[in-house]
Amino acid sequence: MQLLDHFHPPLSTHRHWESFHARWAASLADALNDDLLSAEYFAEVQVHVGSRVEVDVGTFEETSVRAGNPPGASTTAAMLAAPPWAPPEPAMHMPAVFPDSLEVLVFHTETGPTLAAAIELISPGNKDREAHRRAFAAKCSSYLQQGIGLMIIDIVTHRQANLHNALVRMLDAGETFLLPEERLYTTAYRPARHADADVIDVWPVALAVGRELPLMPLPINAQLVLPIHLSTTYAEACQRSRLPSIPQSRP
Repeated sequence: MQLLDHFHPPLSTHRHWESFHARWAASLADALNDDLLSAEYFAEVQVHVGSRVEVDVGTFEETSVRAGNPPGASTTAAMLAAPPWAPPEPAMHMPAVFPDSLEVLVFHTETGPTLAAAIELISPGNKDREAHRRAFAAKCSSYLQQGIGLMIIDIVTHRQANLHNALVRMLDAGETFLLPEERLYTTAYRPARHADADVIDVWPVALAVGRELPLMPLPINAQLVLPIHLSTTYAEACQRSRLPSIPQSRP
């Protein structure tokens, strides 16, 4: 399946990129869960786009029914709800940027869900301003420094910032590892600890509208690397999104 341009006419006037990115993330998660991950792993999609911030850990309310009393019956031994507590008014309000997240997360379940790898689909908002680029790079840097495998995919054609380069600069890795700012790309990263040094193995591949998407490695741990067929999952997302047959010219 050849890469389409989802951010310029004619396709951008027929379909919303947010919906397609979410669909592609779901196809990637399905491929991992159905064909690639063993029983002690699972993948799930998380999507947070725009100014809304969501907490990933939910707080649940449970109702307790005293033995011998039917549901709804009054009882003097009923559990009392904890009174609400209001913190004092904040002393300061610091400006902040919370990056868009369109990601597939792979968890290991042996000792409870533990994040093992992440696939990040870059959004236009991630590339919008310096603060947004820095926030995205900080998130990716945090993953790598925790030993979490990472892949980033950038098919955003109407903004030119390169977030791999933002990550390289945040890690202070040096100009040797920078990519051309203007090109589309996908890059996989494997953090590895060796006897003589800690390193991050990097697999960068250039992308282009009108060309096939590549087979990419997704590092799960130091020994396990999974093959991710970007073209197959992309084609499935295109089909399920019922994208119109629109000719796409190469840049």
